[in-house]
Amino acid sequence: MEFKQKHDFSLLTNEAESMVIEELGARLDDGEFKDVCKCDDCVLDMAAYSLNHLKPIYRVSLLGSMYAHSMGEGEYKAEVTRSVEEAIRKIASNPSHD
Repeated sequence: MEFKQKHDFSLLTNEAESMVIEELGARLDDGEFKDVCKCDDCVLDMAAYSLNHLKPIYRVSLLGSMYAHSMGEGEYKAEVTRSVEEAIRKIASNPSHD
């Protein structure tokens, strides 16, 4: 049996991903970024760019989830916001399509 089949990796979650997706949705509806391309390719590129510039917050339990949610405030939240805004500007100025 393969290692991956012996363990339940579905419990492994990067909470930064949900924070980035939430922030991305809020920013793309914002007046400043309302005219930015919101096709699947651009939005996924923005999310990937942002996540690649953030420290991940992995969890595997409810206690880990509570810790991750506490990280979603303050300095880390500001980092997520900065990273998402940078990603939007970067991808909008150089989309992967015509």
